[in-house]
Amino acid sequence: MSAQAVDPNKALNIVQARISQANAALRRANQALHDNPELCYEEYKAHDLLSAFLEDQGFSVTRKAWGLDTCFEASFGSGGREVVICAEYDALPEIGHACGHNLIATSSLAAFLGAAQILSEFKVPGRVRVLGTPAEEGAGGKIKLIDAGAFKGASASVMSHAVTAGTLSDDQAVVGSASFNLVASLKFRVEFRGKSAHAAGAPWDGLNALDAAVATYNNVSLLRQQVRTDERIHGVFEDGGTVPNVIPDYSRMNWYIRSTTTERGEKLRKRVEACVEAGALATNCTFDYIRADDYRHVVGNKTVCETYSKIMGLLGHKVLAMQEKPLVASTDMGNVSHEVPSMHGAFCIPTPDGGPLHTKSFAAAAATEEAHNAAVECGKGMALVAFSILNDDELAAQMQRDFERDFGSGQK
Repeated sequence: MSAQAVDPNKALNIVQARISQANAALRRANQALHDNPELCYEEYKAHDLLSAFLEDQGFSVTRKAWGLDTCFEASFGSGGREVVICAEYDALPEIGHACGHNLIATSSLAAFLGAAQILSEFKVPGRVRVLGTPAEEGAGGKIKLIDAGAFKGASASVMSHAVTAGTLSDDQAVVGSASFNLVASLKFRVEFRGKSAHAAGAPWDGLNALDAAVATYNNVSLLRQQVRTDERIHGVFEDGGTVPNVIPDYSRMNWYIRSTTTERGEKLRKRVEACVEAGALATNCTFDYIRADDYRHVVGNKTVCETYSKIMGLLGHKVLAMQEKPLVASTDMGNVSHEVPSMHGAFCIPTPDGGPLHTKSFAAAAATEEAHNAAVECGKGMALVAFSILNDDELAAQMQRDFERDFGSGQK
């Protein structure tokens, strides 16, 4: 039984009216984010901008939340269940908002406004919280928030990501997906240490740490032939010496390993580590790993995803409930999806030349009015999904059963 019978058309009208009322301010915030890209854990302008936006909309905001200087949160409602809406806003080096996180923040703020307004007007128990999650681009802000307890007690979490049109389906009518289920990404740096020597006068006295890194890179290049088509291994040299006439006694590499599941990624990581060990052995160098937080694969909750797809249909948009095309990319929202029932959705934006994520073309597209409108439409759907989770006991119970099926009843 539902906690309260609600006219879906009335709920939709409430959401549309509230978001329409705030749309001009949302657009200004979106544009300001895009015009001032900031890297992970340096999103000070974004933190202040989005906090001020929420305060202007009448909400009390906790700044520097959960021990992170660029995290914020605002909540509305009381009692009942809680849905956390994640907002991202960090950018990429040199190419700015080429991952469209300005649009993620826009859609999440819109969703929070809409969900809070329905709760207010229907006076039902439940809480909705918008959580500013910094440092998605490689630094795992959500993982730190999980560790700090930011998702403890939450019933569900939702967010959506902008993508290039055509990414999700060959059907041109599809404008989004509820289950943008990205793959796991396991990350580490490796440092090699050798012994410096004069490269011309006495090279035999040296142990070349750069050679250890080069050997490792070549070993991994050979390994790539034998990995699955949905797996990826990326590596770069971060330090390889200073001048040619000195044998480098230190080198450092940075590696990302991606696979469809965290478990498969761990198996692939062991194979990459064997390449590292072989490079060190061949050059008689030592090595040490610098581990980073792993991004777990995203598991979209079936009930939440199906509900969002149906709601977007009511808004006149064709949105997939289940993902059709795989995309080998990763997000720390995957870690959240292993903690609470989650939806990591996607909405399409027009890019004139079809430029994909992490390109200057996509960064330019993320600034357009059309992209903003797509984010706002997504926000309307997420607002109604959040309210459905809070108000519909049967839906919430099925959502939890799905979560326990995916992870076992001991999770959470």
